[in-house]
Amino acid sequence: MTSTLRVIHSDPDILGGTPVFVGTRVPIKTLLDYLEAGDSLDEFLDHFPSVSSKQAIAALELAKEMLTAYANSA
Repeated sequence: MTSTLRVIHSDPDILGGTPVFVGTRVPIKTLLDYLEAGDSLDEFLDHFPSVSSKQAIAALELAKEMLTAYANSA
């Protein structure tokens, strides 16, 4: 598994426990919402400069791994 565990953080004191990028208050879901709307990764990163491109890519890699694992278990 990718070392993405250091990229995503959940704390009840930060946005009620919503998973965010480590060191930010930017929810992971915001990245997915941008991509779903057809926006580019660069556009997301421009709007949320506290998130590094490495963090965003690692989060997407984790999502890919989770989806692959889910599909393989079905």
